[in-house]
Amino acid sequence: MARVHLMPPQHNAGAEHMLVSMLRPLVERGHDVSVWLSRYGKAVEPYDYRGIRVVPLEARLDFPTAVRQADVLISHLECVPSTSALARGYGKPVVVLCHNTHRPTFRDMAAGTTALAVYNSRWMQAEAELFFAEYPKSVRPGGSIIVRPPVFADEYATKPGKAITLVNCNIEKGGKVLEALARRMPDQQFLAVRGAYGEQVLPDLPNVEVLDHVDGADMRERVYARTRVLLMPSSYESWGRAGVEALASGIPVVAHPTPGLCESLGEAGVFVDRNDVDGYEAVLRKLLTPAEYRLASKRAKARSAELDPSAELAAWCDAVEALA
Repeated sequence: MARVHLMPPQHNAGAEHMLVSMLRPLVERGHDVSVWLSRYGKAVEPYDYRGIRVVPLEARLDFPTAVRQADVLISHLECVPSTSALARGYGKPVVVLCHNTHRPTFRDMAAGTTALAVYNSRWMQAEAELFFAEYPKSVRPGGSIIVRPPVFADEYATKPGKAITLVNCNIEKGGKVLEALARRMPDQQFLAVRGAYGEQVLPDLPNVEVLDHVDGADMRERVYARTRVLLMPSSYESWGRAGVEALASGIPVVAHPTPGLCESLGEAGVFVDRNDVDGYEAVLRKLLTPAEYRLASKRAKARSAELDPSAELAAWCDAVEALA
């Protein structure tokens, strides 16, 4: 049983879709999997999302009773402290999904008796080790595992479109970079996808189409089928799920070199500092040439194949089952 703040289709962020893609294999193994929400939203009654039972806070069902009946609790982000407290009270093992290297992530995970910490990248695991070295009195998790945000390539692969796209147009994700590039390149079509959080920068320009918040299950048809190049000029990305989703279609990704994006995109990534708008424009114009685009697309597909999540998801399921 998982306890998180929000879930799709209302809230579509990388953390939530990582959780969904990790819970689905547990459902396939025959486990009873449910997600209980801690924030009020639009849904009133429990609903099914890709085989997972989601229980809204509005349903007013008895969460503590459900905890007593659970074998394993899973949580992430803001719900870790309260879930860990309940886990201690009822003697249940708790699994913490660590989606970023911000101090609260490690602090909250180390404050309780975490049975299993799940890191979304090698660099995050290394950052966790630095945290424990700096705070030796912190309680280490009983075990840890790396599960890179699972992307099933066949669920995203499509024929690329023509637009230059940014998913989540807040400032930290690069909304102003998109706006600057759209002004500099009026001959190119841009696609601005409204994000799940943060104040959005949505340019009112004739060559920019704005899409409302898109459910993860619809990203292939509504976003990637219309995208030629994906922009990720983010100031911070612990991994960068949208970039990996784009790779499945051979869509080149032009990104700021955060440690997470460097690890996720590998040799397929085209890295430009987010403050270098001239550099972004130069790369995009280079990718307009067929030969350059074919080479970048080939690298993208090769990296997508390298990131097949099957082995890591099997190890994840085994680790969870060992706690029950």
